[in-house]
Amino acid sequence: MFTDRAFRTARLWSNEQLRVIAPVFTGDIVNVSAWDDRDKDGGRYCDYFTGATEYFTTNYKGERGLQQRPNEFFLDLTGEVPAELRQRFDVAFNHTTLEHVFEVRTAFRNLCTLSRDVVIVVVPFAQVQHETQSFGDFWRFTPTCLRQLYAENGLEVIYESENRNRNEAVYLLFAGARHPERWRHRMPEYRPLDRSAAWIGATPIRDAVISLVTLKWHRLRGGKKEAA
Repeated sequence: MFTDRAFRTARLWSNEQLRVIAPVFTGDIVNVSAWDDRDKDGGRYCDYFTGATEYFTTNYKGERGLQQRPNEFFLDLTGEVPAELRQRFDVAFNHTTLEHVFEVRTAFRNLCTLSRDVVIVVVPFAQVQHETQSFGDFWRFTPTCLRQLYAENGLEVIYESENRNRNEAVYLLFAGARHPERWRHRMPEYRPLDRSAAWIGATPIRDAVISLVTLKWHRLRGGKKEAA
């Protein structure tokens, strides 16, 4: 059960989110650092992007690295993007990779370099540390951080969301675009996130007690004003 709440429930949430927004996008789609493209829910992400003209993946070396599959490119997110891959795709998608790249601003810039328009990322806001000999675990992200990363690469955020369940990993899913006007009428309403993982440190009993005390305080204060 610990493993489920530490990793799996947030993954299932992000998959549901992607099923909503992925069909909106068209053209050439690339899943960056995709491993074998599986969604860890019995499917593959290529099936989410039903409007894709063509679907590609990239991978690097090491564990869960290059798969030698069709439409796969070798790509180091910390290196220079090859000329033939610069703005090669309409949408670049990346799921829970950026926390494992120490040069994270370079990696994000390279994601944006790959895309002519849209970049979709899923990153952890709060999650159990996880790393292997092939990759470390360096970063956790806030909505403010992601907005800044998009902005400094010339993209505007068009969608952001988080899972709000208690006592489990918290993922953020963001989409940004160079041409946001193309997508706003087709996407769910854009609502900036506020106070991510607000459940941390809270309990239902504590919340109820605070609400009750606050209500009584306001009533008492109101009664005193009337008496005055």
